Amino acid sequence: MTINTTNARWFKSSHSTAKKDCVEVAHLDNGMVGVRDSKNPSGPALVFSPSEWDAFTAGVADGEFHRG
Repeated sequence: MTINTTNARWFKSSHSTAKKDCVEVAHLDNGMVGVRDSKNPSGPALVFSPSEWDAFTAGVADGEFHRG
């Protein structure tokens, strides 16, 4: 499946600063969620289904990806 991200409205976390490299997120058609590297806005984007995005954000909230 190909998802067109040309007209997506990308945003960063409100916790991001201009000096740090970040990921950007966009809400796409059909509930899909795009993620891209802010350093390379014309580069590729990962696209997640709604259930994949929900699982990822729940894992972040639960500390599943904590290093240490």
